Amino acid sequence: MSYAAFKMMHYATGIENCASGYITHLPSDFAARIPSAVADDLDADLPVSRIAGPFPNLVVTAGNVLEVYVVRVQEDEGRLARAGADARRGGVMDGIAGAGLELVCHYRLHGNVDSMSILSPGTDNRSKERDSIVLAFQDAKISVLEYNDEIHGLCTSSMHCFEGPEWNYLKRGKESYARGPVVKSDPQGRCGGALIYDLQMVILKAAQVGHGLGGEEEVSASGWPFSVSFESSYIINLRELDIKHIKDFTFVHGYIEPVMVILHEKELTWAGRLSWKRHTCMLSALSINTTLKQHPIIWSAVSLPHDAYQLLPVPAPIGGVLVICANSIIYHSQSSSCALGLNSFNVPAENSSDMPRTNFSVELDAARATWLSRDVAILSAKNGELLLLTLIYDGRVVQRLDLAKSKASVLASGIATIGDAFFFLGSHLGDSILVQYTSGTSSSSVNGMDEAVDIDMDTLPAKRLRRVPSDGLQDSEDISFYSSAPRSSEGSQKNFSFAVRDSLVNVGPFKDFTQSLRLNADRNATGIAKQSNFELVSCGGHGKNGSLCVLQRSIRPELITEVELPGCKGIWTVYHKSSRGQVLADDNEYHAYLIISLESRTMVLETGEMLGEVTESVDYYVLGSTIAAGNMFGRRRVIQVFAHGVRILDGSYMTQELNFAGQKSGSTANLEVTVVSASIADPYVLLTMSDGTIELLIGDPANCTVSIQSPSRFPVSQDSICACSLYHDKGPDPWLRKASTDAWLSTGVSEALDSADGSHYQDDTYCLVCYESGAVVLFDVPYFNCVFSEINFLSGKSHLMDTSIDKSSNKLKIEGGEDNGNPMRRELLESMRVVEIVMHRWSGQYSRPMLLGRLNDGTILCYHAYVYEGQDGSPKEDTSLSSSRLRNLRFVRVSLDSFTREEPGSSFGSQRINIFKNVGGYEGLFLSGARPLWFMLCRERLRLHPQRCDGSVVAFSPLHIVNCNHGLIYVTSQGLLKICQLPSVLNYDNYWPVQKIPLRGTPHQIAYFSEKNIYSLIVSVSVMRPLSQVLSSVMDQETAHPLEHEPLGVDEMAKGYTIDEFEVRVLEPDKSGVHWETKATISMQPSENALTARMVTLLNCTTKETEVLLAIGTAYVQGEDVAGRGRILLFSLGKDMDNPQNLVVEVFSKEIKGAISSLASLQGHLLVASGPKVTLYKWTGTELNGVAFFDAPPLHAVSMNIVKNFILLGDIHKSVYFLSWKEQGAQLNLLAKDFGSLNCCATEFLIDGSTLSLVVSDDQKNIQIFYYAPKMLESWKGQKLLSRAEFHTGLHITKFLRLQMLPTVLDQSNPGPGSDKTNRFALLFGTLDGSIGCISPLEELTFRRLQTLQKKLVDSVSHACGLNPRSFRQFKSNGRAHRPGPDNVVDCELLSHYEMLPLEEQLEIAQQIGTTRAQILNNLNDLHIGTSFL
Repeated sequence: MSYAAFKMMHYATGIENCASGYITHLPSDFAARIPSAVADDLDADLPVSRIAGPFPNLVVTAGNVLEVYVVRVQEDEGRLARAGADARRGGVMDGIAGAGLELVCHYRLHGNVDSMSILSPGTDNRSKERDSIVLAFQDAKISVLEYNDEIHGLCTSSMHCFEGPEWNYLKRGKESYARGPVVKSDPQGRCGGALIYDLQMVILKAAQVGHGLGGEEEVSASGWPFSVSFESSYIINLRELDIKHIKDFTFVHGYIEPVMVILHEKELTWAGRLSWKRHTCMLSALSINTTLKQHPIIWSAVSLPHDAYQLLPVPAPIGGVLVICANSIIYHSQSSSCALGLNSFNVPAENSSDMPRTNFSVELDAARATWLSRDVAILSAKNGELLLLTLIYDGRVVQRLDLAKSKASVLASGIATIGDAFFFLGSHLGDSILVQYTSGTSSSSVNGMDEAVDIDMDTLPAKRLRRVPSDGLQDSEDISFYSSAPRSSEGSQKNFSFAVRDSLVNVGPFKDFTQSLRLNADRNATGIAKQSNFELVSCGGHGKNGSLCVLQRSIRPELITEVELPGCKGIWTVYHKSSRGQVLADDNEYHAYLIISLESRTMVLETGEMLGEVTESVDYYVLGSTIAAGNMFGRRRVIQVFAHGVRILDGSYMTQELNFAGQKSGSTANLEVTVVSASIADPYVLLTMSDGTIELLIGDPANCTVSIQSPSRFPVSQDSICACSLYHDKGPDPWLRKASTDAWLSTGVSEALDSADGSHYQDDTYCLVCYESGAVVLFDVPYFNCVFSEINFLSGKSHLMDTSIDKSSNKLKIEGGEDNGNPMRRELLESMRVVEIVMHRWSGQYSRPMLLGRLNDGTILCYHAYVYEGQDGSPKEDTSLSSSRLRNLRFVRVSLDSFTREEPGSSFGSQRINIFKNVGGYEGLFLSGARPLWFMLCRERLRLHPQRCDGSVVAFSPLHIVNCNHGLIYVTSQGLLKICQLPSVLNYDNYWPVQKIPLRGTPHQIAYFSEKNIYSLIVSVSVMRPLSQVLSSVMDQETAHPLEHEPLGVDEMAKGYTIDEFEVRVLEPDKSGVHWETKATISMQPSENALTARMVTLLNCTTKETEVLLAIGTAYVQGEDVAGRGRILLFSLGKDMDNPQNLVVEVFSKEIKGAISSLASLQGHLLVASGPKVTLYKWTGTELNGVAFFDAPPLHAVSMNIVKNFILLGDIHKSVYFLSWKEQGAQLNLLAKDFGSLNCCATEFLIDGSTLSLVVSDDQKNIQIFYYAPKMLESWKGQKLLSRAEFHTGLHITKFLRLQMLPTVLDQSNPGPGSDKTNRFALLFGTLDGSIGCISPLEELTFRRLQTLQKKLVDSVSHACGLNPRSFRQFKSNGRAHRPGPDNVVDCELLSHYEMLPLEEQLEIAQQIGTTRAQILNNLNDLHIGTSFL
């Protein structure tokens, strides 16, 4: 294997940066649109104004992922009987009953975001300008993004790059930097600042409103608000101002000109020097004049503690800045200052007075802070504790600071206030949470709660269907805080309450993971279906956020029952509102009948306690197959459509039948016209006939009958129809009316089609028709006026908008003329057509319709609707066509990540998109066929989850009956009908379905014992121990040389000291998979750390039998005065599963020199890496005897991998070593090594047929692939490993897992004898930011084709933030000498853009690189199928 592909499968979830700003709307928008709380007498004192206005957006970054969310608030509408639901969602607070995050846009960037800031306009322009997002990337790139309503996404407004030869002088000879660029913005929006290369300050000047190219008039005429942007930049050399060693900087409030305060260290100090030199930091405030490019220092403060690291600007009117130090908090402004000590390590400066202390001890290193109000800040400490800091002030003078403890929460990597009611805790180590807060005495009914409960989402079960944006929350919080002194402005105590409203799941960081067998695995499965037997169990998080994550890439429904049913064509479940009059909510009404269509007959089953066949006793049409079935007239009737007619049934009795038998009037031949397909949208039914015509059945709700529309109003066209369906736009406020330019419609004053029960819902029905030419037209029903048309839907453009139909004929002729030169392209365009089209809007006040089209080549086009009210200067000619056209309706294309295309020509029915409203609490659609796929709608984003366990699925339907609550029923192509439920323990609102098991400790390594299905897990828990106990544990180990230490007093010795205690837990999941029981715990000795735990297979030399044992390697951590030692422990597991005492039995323990950092089994022997030595032991049953050793210069082995008798050893600093073991002479030989210095993180073998490669990841987020070639000249007679490929991943890879690749379609059709294809392995990897990807081998021909395409796509695709994918993927050496290696890895992240291009561009690019579109898509698909793991 000389070539590989890099592919991401699960994107980063660990949030690193978060901020809030008005990105997609202005603060003044939507105020009228959000209904205010019902104001009756009871609610008169509720602060309704708090929630009337819209909240800012939340912007988060995780690795290279950028996401913008909007906060959707659900208000308390009167006193409805919803006590149970409220208790689950966190209660009603400040008139808000619930809130949730909804995704606006999502981008994957070609670069990791180092820093983020929100550029806001000043208060004067707040109503005219929106905020912009400023992002900084390595080494010195800054991109400014603004939201564009027209494309419903972000676009780059400016880019600032300070890299390359002309900017080299900025580096001042340095090549490596402690951190990337840091960007901050002036609160008044006048400028921004970016610190690059640790010592250069870039000032970015903001453009003035109306000072652009068009001036003020054009701004107001353009119609849409525009965002703040930068117009120019210049650089301040801080060395000239004698400012160096910069720790942080910020812009402060309350000055006429922007004022930047910089925290820097005048002279550096170190731990051994602290008693002499402690107060080394200082503040310098620069007044920035962007016009004259001047920056005088206007005030400064000296003698700040050396551990100061962060600045927090105090909002107006107080102004000034808070300096956050590890042991103190200091407030500084131009006129006053005050400080607060946090613990006993805090020492005041020499000539200053004593510093007031808090009444509790806390350390604030690595804290995150934001403001809840103008004088109260919330800080999240490193242990997850929330602290509230109050500024006691008089006028603009801060008199003192007051710190109080609140509750504990997640370990936060970022914190952002969203408006005046929410804050968001972004976490890299646990789930991120959205918290609502309220201050002051409030009459809101918030549930009281036990003090022990934390604000923590890791313990939440999987989310359920959200009828309102936050229905899924299973937890609530009430945190009260009373400040210890009254504020000078108010004489009352200030009280804060909090309620958790939403959470974003995080599966990272992956420290270690293992592949294991699912509890409901099918032992007989083969091929790709067998992959559904496996799951990934990973350990991640830290401290109380530590957890196990069970990740399953494909869904395996929990089987309730299955029966054989060959020849099934379709299944439908229908309701029947019986006259007994039980009033059930629509959601919880059980299905009444199950209709199964076979090849030549139809079966009907009644659903009760059991499914019973009632085919003979009902009036359904059962003599032939059914085409469609559904409910009509508010579930009072059932309609059944078959080839020759339709029947309307009331329960089991037929009330009407329409027949289409006989010749249709005007048909030329005696051919019988039958129904081919049907679409039902109460009270209409759309039928497609076999002669290509369309018939509409109109229902009459008064007497529950249907009739054929006569004469048919459907417009006649030369263009034949290839797909059509009905779209039902229902609800109190039909969505598509917002898109109409017709004031009569958009105001909603229309004749509501009231259903017979007089509900206030209004219904609009539309007909969606797709023609052979590729055009899509939306008609209103029943009049069939064209309201929206897109003449080239087939090409899959990024945006669809309304185009006039009368121009389409000319346009199509032009396109045809262009293609004449290339008959192949024309033929392809003519052969492609849409075979199924569906439009649907799911529940939720703010949900928008989705449009899905399935093409005959297996492509799925997915679009999300949005409303864009264009500029006033729209062309006038169109107004004559129709005043009620949906001129403002637009669609934006959605990328489908894990979608695997089907081979064209697969023989499944035409209707394969099945919409479901509630399966296991989720809504979305199910795509049946050869590769079934779930589309789940969570937060207005589609989550795609494949279902591989049954092969192809022929028919699907939701099923809600007594014994199968909100379940599903489907039929496989093997003729099995299965009734199932979705596994309820999994959360499907993630890239892969996930279950989190909280551990309340830090997990380090996990090993899986497949025979007994048990896991062994290294966990460390932080505990407080008296200092005397800690010191004695060090002395016990070294009785020969007791450690000398200064004599300490009794009080000193009794003080608490936090240490990590390690243990190995043996866990077993119960049958349901919900609870994981700790079967046994192996405790380590004091100050002993367990470093590695692995299941090893050893050959017992005495009995000649193989034994599977748990091997644990440990190290004693006792400071630098004690020589390093460790222990090897061997345990046998699971001999007696019933008796917990005998579950884990220690069979061997031995102490050896050096820390035992890695273990592996090699041909029945145990290979141990201890310090700088690798030793091979043989097992006698009671003893380990050394048989061979290898003394290499490795300092600390981080990983060992074995293939046959080859060993790959990765060292923390000294790169990789390639060894072999010879049993004849009992020798460990060094074959070759990498002579470069490399800080390894993970290593593994990559196998492609008979080729063996060595893969290593490093701390600079690169991967390198080496190979051993002793006959090559440059390998120095085989001593040196040669580079085969290198690639920058942008990810900290911590573990590789080698998995055999699956056979692709081509391999299955012609498996050659002894083919290399069967012996191909890909490497699955996990990273610190919660992403999963793989590196898989590629054949040379495929690689060359995809690499050429990749080079083409660099220029053909517009990249978010203007980032260059080629420079991102270049090896980063961080200033070390490195000889560039070959570029033999293709980037599937870039290649995935190809399928999102319009069809014409796809064909053009394929032609330019000398191949075909089909060939490229087949290669990408084969790669997808070959790595369809788990």
